[in-house]
Amino acid sequence: MSAPVQQPPQPADGKRKGKAQYVQAKRARRCDAGGPRQLEPGLQGILITCNMNERKCVEEAYSLLNEYGDDMYGPEKFTDKNQQPSGDEGEDDDVEAALKKEVDDIRAFTEMRLRRFQSVESGANNVVFIRTLGIEPEKLVHHILQDMYKTKKKKTRVILRMLPISGTCKAFIEDMKRYAETFLEPWFKAPNKGTFQIVYKSRNNSHMNREEVIKELAGVVGSLNSENKVDLTNPQYTVVVEIIKAVCCLSVVKDYMLFRKYNLQEVVKSAKDLSQLNPKQAAPVGNGKEAKLESGDKSSQSDPAEGKCNQEEVPGNSEEVKQTKPMSETQVVNEGGSKPELASQVPKEPKSNENDLT
Repeated sequence: MSAPVQQPPQPADGKRKGKAQYVQAKRARRCDAGGPRQLEPGLQGILITCNMNERKCVEEAYSLLNEYGDDMYGPEKFTDKNQQPSGDEGEDDDVEAALKKEVDDIRAFTEMRLRRFQSVESGANNVVFIRTLGIEPEKLVHHILQDMYKTKKKKTRVILRMLPISGTCKAFIEDMKRYAETFLEPWFKAPNKGTFQIVYKSRNNSHMNREEVIKELAGVVGSLNSENKVDLTNPQYTVVVEIIKAVCCLSVVKDYMLFRKYNLQEVVKSAKDLSQLNPKQAAPVGNGKEAKLESGDKSSQSDPAEGKCNQEEVPGNSEEVKQTKPMSETQVVNEGGSKPELASQVPKEPKSNENDLT
């Protein structure tokens, strides 16, 4: 006869500890040991978008940021692994005081072990947030994009956009307005001034309104200095607003249009590559070089917010629009067969223009 199976000891109240309690305790220990593990107000860092491979994106981000971080700020310094928290054993007989001192020593030791770059939970798919410590995210990211723009050397495969985040706050209109009043002062408060645009993107958030946020932040910029003007063509500053769940990420960047909206895949492409990928934009409008520049600006400035299709553009040349009407009349006439002589009077160019508009 087999022996009865022994049951594990039960708590005094008869209830077993749930799995959720273990998970919460584990997360709390991880948070105390190495800083925050998820995106929250009060952080600085770099927001990175990728294409369906977040693990590879984190690896590429660490490699790229460490390369340029060491170049700008020097190599990262670490404490000795064998170094233990300082404490004088035997001197203090009070157990409570000794325990408190040990906790303070461990906390100070873990603060020294914080890395310069640390990935945290972003709260959205295909989005990675790298928390930074002791550096200026906007200067580092601008340095990376400037170097890639000059060398045209591709250094990443899955990273799409890399946006510096200089501050985070709660994603509520009153909190954002209050935070922006002090956050935007270094760029827009008198005597500082400049042209600007606001770029807005929201993920996993349904209670924020895009028009309301842009209107309130533009009002804050105008209140800091009345000479600050909106410029959607070639602004001096771009105010980036990224909302993920209940956290709002803010930053002010330069050369937003020049660096292709801070897209690492696009910034390394030459003008020739862009014209081959977009043959419609390469169509001459008078001067070939001016046509490429104008079409590139329109494609990148059609909507500051990410995610809107850039193909719904109205051509800048009014002659192309006028030439489409004779083409439609010619088709109707030729189908009816009543006035075939009108076909010779219509130029052949509008046919290609009509294809471009479609």
